[in-house]
Amino acid sequence: MAITLFALLAVVLYLTAAAGLARPLLGGGKPLNRSALALAGTAVVIHAGILLSIHRGALDLHFFAALSLAACVVSALTLVVNISRPVAALGVIVFPLTALLLAADTFVAPATSPQPLEWQIKLHVTVALLAFSLLSIAAALAILLAIQERALRHRQFGPWLRALPPLTLTETLLFRLIGAGFVLLTLTLLSGILFVENLFGQHLIHKTVLSIIAWLVFGALLYGRWRHGWRGRSAVNLTLTGMGVLLLAFFGTKAVLELILHRTP
Repeated sequence: MAITLFALLAVVLYLTAAAGLARPLLGGGKPLNRSALALAGTAVVIHAGILLSIHRGALDLHFFAALSLAACVVSALTLVVNISRPVAALGVIVFPLTALLLAADTFVAPATSPQPLEWQIKLHVTVALLAFSLLSIAAALAILLAIQERALRHRQFGPWLRALPPLTLTETLLFRLIGAGFVLLTLTLLSGILFVENLFGQHLIHKTVLSIIAWLVFGALLYGRWRHGWRGRSAVNLTLTGMGVLLLAFFGTKAVLELILHRTP
């Protein structure tokens, strides 16, 4: 009962924070960024506590639990990004999705028993989670970048556009996040080679192949940026393509195995 109430509170805080961040984008007056981010920070702390309570402090990699954990980390990193580079509109995308995934894990997901994991696998999963989270934020930034560029091309200078950060700031932050995420994704693949045994027996070969494809996409984007100055639509398309492949690798295959085939990956 207590977990249910705390989950509802966190969901409300996430949604209220998103509404506060969306206020200036809709021309609703002065920004409420500090208050909204404080609410989101409280929600993240409650969310983390719920994850520890529901899954008994263990690293639960079942579908809904993994989604909720990833969403919590993405929200936490969104707060960190906003400390150094204020991009409040990120929270408008991230926080409602996190609220949805927390609600799904709390109210919809069946009870699960976390499998004991060796420290090497925990390290591999932690690095993979951080890589996924950083690249998820990059994908959200790519969506904002596409919206900004389209509005500028069509001369749609509404209040929401003025509330967004400058285009150059969004683009610079996008590539910094992709660079950091690419390094972590590289470490994820290397640690997987070193620590994960029997890829075929654990139904992990498809996940590995998709992760390598995503790594190649992000690598090509960074090379193109460095060598040819890629930006704009090319950067957006490749970022979203790489993130789509990575999403399939991390959660698409897990959904098929657990929800359709009823197998534990």
